[in-house]
Amino acid sequence: MIFFLKHHYYLVSMVLAGVALLLFALDFERRRPNTRELVLIAVLVALAVASRAAFFMLPQVKPMMAIVIIAGVVLGARAGLTVGALSGLVSNFIFGQGPWTPWQMLGFALVGCLAGLLFAAHRLPRNRWLMALVGAVATFVIYGLIVDTSSVLLFTQDLSWRSAWPVYVAGVPFNAIHAATTALFLALFGPMLASALTRVKKKYGLR
Repeated sequence: MIFFLKHHYYLVSMVLAGVALLLFALDFERRRPNTRELVLIAVLVALAVASRAAFFMLPQVKPMMAIVIIAGVVLGARAGLTVGALSGLVSNFIFGQGPWTPWQMLGFALVGCLAGLLFAAHRLPRNRWLMALVGAVATFVIYGLIVDTSSVLLFTQDLSWRSAWPVYVAGVPFNAIHAATTALFLALFGPMLASALTRVKKKYGLR
């Protein structure tokens, strides 16, 4: 399995992207298709990729995660999953594809999906500080754990806890910076972006 991921990461990436799009399409068909929603998803992916590119000199400063979370908050879990997976794939055409791409796609997708399950489903109120807190925790725990685990599986010769724990420890400061910047962007711009996205959603009758 690890050998397959290392040598066929493009295929795995496309399969993950396909699964994300399939889940979105199934929900899309159930709710009566509206091409405006597809356009909105594409715009969000482009915005997420552009936001990551804007901070390319600071690798762990990724506003992209905040945009993925807002997509889930406003448009729901499947949209969050789709924007997350596609943003991870497309942005790596700029930053470099590799066996890490499917893992990053999975991390972004799960965080976006979680945001939808918590906020779009009204399990949690859409509060600036709560979104920032959930975003920081999800980024640190879910995305960080997935990416660090990929490093252990893909780049560690002797797979054991003794060889794995230094990778997780070394990842803590990077994950902390990513989580903190996600929280910062959500706190500063999350409500504004969510409000604008909600207006677009209502204007065009998106569900």
